[in-house]
Amino acid sequence: MFITPAHAASAAPAGGDLISMFLPLVLIMGVFWFLLIRPQQKKMKEHQAMLANLRRGDSVVTSGGLIGKVTKVSDDEVTVELAEGVRVKVKKSYIADVRVKGQPANDA
Repeated sequence: MFITPAHAASAAPAGGDLISMFLPLVLIMGVFWFLLIRPQQKKMKEHQAMLANLRRGDSVVTSGGLIGKVTKVSDDEVTVELAEGVRVKVKKSYIADVRVKGQPANDA
């Protein structure tokens, strides 16, 4: 009853196999982070900064595709003038883009 070299090799601890099994998963998670999650977070921060800097007179595009000029900005709503005399209230989160930055209006 001699132990063959192949049988003795398989009795070794599986510590190296565990690392080689989890390394591809860690690499895939890293790729997802840099290609999907990180750019989305960056885009969300830019959108929040754009909404924070929204001013009266800016030309904006809503997420529904309406284009108008901002006439009033409050905490979470914006009044947008779509045509002369046609004003709608829009939630700030539905502003998709600021096309042209307007001049700040003098309130005096």
